Amino acid sequence: MAQRRTWFGERARYWFDSTLARGASALVGWMALLCLAVVVPVSAVLVWTDPEVPASVPERLVAVWRLTAETLRLGGVEGDWLRVAMSVLLALVALLYVSTLVGLITTAFTERLTALRRGRSTVLEQGHAVVLGWSEQVFTVVGELVAANANQRRAAVAVLADRDKTAMEEALGTKVGPVGRTRLICRSGPTTDPAVLVLMSPATAGVVLVLPRDEPDADAEVVRTLLALRAALAGAGTAVPVVAAVRDDRYRLAACLAAGPGGVVLESDTVTARLIVQAARRPGLSLVYQELLDFAGDEFYLVAEPALTGRPFGEALLSYPTSSVVGLMRGDTPLLNPSPRTPIGLEDLLIVICRDDDPVWPQDCARWVEKAVMVSGPSAPARAERVLLLGWNRRAPLIVDQLRRRARPGSVVDVVADGGEETVRQVGEADVHRGGGLSLTLHHGDVARAETLRRLDVHSYDSVIVVGRDLAAGAGQPLDGGDHRTLVTLLLLRQLEADTGRELRVVTELIDDRNRALAPVSPGADVIISGKLIGLLMAQISQNRRLAAVFEELFSADGAGVCLRPAADYVLPGCEASFATVVAAARRRGECAIGYRSYAASSVGPGYGVRINPPKAERRCWRVGDEVVVVGED
Repeated sequence: MAQRRTWFGERARYWFDSTLARGASALVGWMALLCLAVVVPVSAVLVWTDPEVPASVPERLVAVWRLTAETLRLGGVEGDWLRVAMSVLLALVALLYVSTLVGLITTAFTERLTALRRGRSTVLEQGHAVVLGWSEQVFTVVGELVAANANQRRAAVAVLADRDKTAMEEALGTKVGPVGRTRLICRSGPTTDPAVLVLMSPATAGVVLVLPRDEPDADAEVVRTLLALRAALAGAGTAVPVVAAVRDDRYRLAACLAAGPGGVVLESDTVTARLIVQAARRPGLSLVYQELLDFAGDEFYLVAEPALTGRPFGEALLSYPTSSVVGLMRGDTPLLNPSPRTPIGLEDLLIVICRDDDPVWPQDCARWVEKAVMVSGPSAPARAERVLLLGWNRRAPLIVDQLRRRARPGSVVDVVADGGEETVRQVGEADVHRGGGLSLTLHHGDVARAETLRRLDVHSYDSVIVVGRDLAAGAGQPLDGGDHRTLVTLLLLRQLEADTGRELRVVTELIDDRNRALAPVSPGADVIISGKLIGLLMAQISQNRRLAAVFEELFSADGAGVCLRPAADYVLPGCEASFATVVAAARRRGECAIGYRSYAASSVGPGYGVRINPPKAERRCWRVGDEVVVVGED
């Protein structure tokens, strides 16, 4: 075989690469030769072209040396060779010292910047909100905290999660948007390590919120985080309000014990199930709760009003022109929609709905009441209901339980789901507690297939509830692991509506809020985002932990709650009347009116006809199909 001829350029390149491979000394030597190869000729040209150049060649060479030494910072001493050599040696020592010092400073700055990037520095804030954990709820919680702090001169929200600090900052910046005057601080580390929690300065925080991760073992980590927080606060001498959430009620007691007496622990699955059932019975209710729970509109407040002490509660309903009274806070016990004859005690606080910027000032609104258009009479009696539950997950047994609590005799719940052993077992357990006149039946089928839905008489049901699958442990599924099937089911239901020309009453549960815009549902339909709902609740309670009891009562299966009722039960259809008239009519029925939903605007965003806490003096024509939002017995 003939040997390939190597060219001179290839040999030179190979020799050059081989010398560089010897290490830093070879690299320094090449850099010195390169500098000399450029500096010396250029210095010679400058000297020889200088009009005042010395005549003799030795003097010119000395000038070249001087210029080269000044350029390379080699001292430039003239004289015998020993003096020149010593000056070069001193210049090299100085260069080595300066280079080493610059390297050390650069390394120190790099290490400091790397530490800051890791997010391990201590947060030095007072009264800040600390958010522990990372899930889809974090964007809702942080966004609502930013909205709540909009009127404050200085506020801070510190987030700790076992994620990259820069990635958290970028995600929050993208989804939360501008934060105004609120400082957003991210730190990286495990939330179950007390030494890491100390970095967040929880002892000086205004509130600590603990979020469950989007994984099956999230509740156990919430309990561990609360225990770590207790250890981090040991010896602080101050009680810090804590708001946490768990998914399974089996962990709630442990979480409450770990959170301490000042802690509030929410059950996300139970609250979600209650809202799904309430929305199935009263379409549009999810929109009402959205208005009540976010900080962009009207919210719940506790107000002291000494002028009403000793007066009956019914008078308070028409005592505020721009606020809606819904109950009393007696100690730590909320009395939502008490009897209008209930006297207001000296220590009682009024539970009102108002805007953050609006002052709560009393004024008699009775002059706007028009008794001639008020309707008095009982509402239509409740009847047996037929509910179709498409899909099955861990919240489905809670949904069935909530339906059974208020079911009339003859009510039916038909479940359509894949016939896995676990599903069959859970449906059987949910049907064990028969009572309340509710029958539960499991139909095997894939809700993501058109033939499954066509076999059902979907339009014979009063409401359809669509739920997705749970995330499988260790399966590495994406966050919306159950939403893709839910979206397919909704598409098939929309096709059934188009084929029959009849609208279905559908309540949808989604996991990821990003899929809300993709859901093929009618405008203003009820879509429950479980994580967002709990995030809104946690943000509200973080501003006033006494509101936790109020929300517990609102979402309870028993007692007073938010309802939507036909406006024709309060005022004559087709008549123009003030909202104060509706409030007075609701008072006759033992209810607190807090708003309305216009049927004409029910498909127009962003409010879809929902108006919470309108002024008492507002007048409008009440049409057939309009609904009144009240707090009362369901």
